[in-house]
Amino acid sequence: MGKMYPGLHSSSVVKRFEGGRPILSSKDIPYEADCIFNAGVAKYRGRYVMLFRNDYQFDGKGAFGRTVIGLAFSDDGIKWKVEDKPFLTLEDMGDEEITRVYDPRLTVIEDKCYICFAVDTRHGLRGGIGVTEDFKHMELLSMTVPDNRNMVLFPEKIDGKFVRLERPFPVYSRGGIDRFDIWMSRSYDMKYWGESELLMGVEDVPFANDKIGPGAPPIRTDAGWLTLFHTVDIDHSRGKNGWEERWQKRYCAGVMLLDLEDPSRIIGMSKEPLIAPETAYETDEGFRTNVIFPGGLILEDDKTVKIYYGASDTVECLATARVEDLIELCH
Repeated sequence: MGKMYPGLHSSSVVKRFEGGRPILSSKDIPYEADCIFNAGVAKYRGRYVMLFRNDYQFDGKGAFGRTVIGLAFSDDGIKWKVEDKPFLTLEDMGDEEITRVYDPRLTVIEDKCYICFAVDTRHGLRGGIGVTEDFKHMELLSMTVPDNRNMVLFPEKIDGKFVRLERPFPVYSRGGIDRFDIWMSRSYDMKYWGESELLMGVEDVPFANDKIGPGAPPIRTDAGWLTLFHTVDIDHSRGKNGWEERWQKRYCAGVMLLDLEDPSRIIGMSKEPLIAPETAYETDEGFRTNVIFPGGLILEDDKTVKIYYGASDTVECLATARVEDLIELCH
């Protein structure tokens, strides 16, 4: 299982919005909602756009009856106006095989907004990629085979190819336990993917002992592709920690820098978490406490970034940091 990590803390370069107050929660949603989290956020055609996961109809034990992907817009990236209806529902997928749709990520490429998302099916987890220009209709471009999800796209072609990060679930070949890693694949057309290779294993991260995976889509900087990822450490001495009878995992956000021309080459990685659960919204309240999940990274200018993350699988939060500080952490 590896060693435990009781004392993880957020980096001092990260500043939480208003000390950790969520920017979006279930009370902001004009339709049925329980948990609003794991959002994808992008700047698109002059305004901020957010697609968020909404779990509702909690069964009182550990599961939700329904999940939809909601849509919100903002002028400043802080105050959000949620649309009256969800953007993507189970019915919209039009496939009886699919049982749930969730965890969106947004990447703008050549004035189109691409949406990576996950679906549960009767025969395994799959990752999907769609595209939209109006956030009224989505064209489905591709779906993975099971089991794969947490996909994020780079915001431009590299060496003539689209590039994505992803997280397969190799249970048998990784010893029958959570030992999930970050992989990279490429495509000429966003439909057919290949040239797959391992980017980083869970054993490469000093503050993870369970699994890792992609977080927010990477952003270009002069120093390289600034890339957030999520990490998980598990401690079987942990107790209830949320609405379930037992929750023993802790999720943190990490940061790494990838080479601009060859993103399969890791230039560097922070040896400590970028964001660890610390505020009340992150450690004491919500469905699954001690969870930080980064889903959006927006470059505001050449100096600062907005980091959007889900907290405790219940609310969506915001933090900011200077680009140069994040780059420095990776060296």
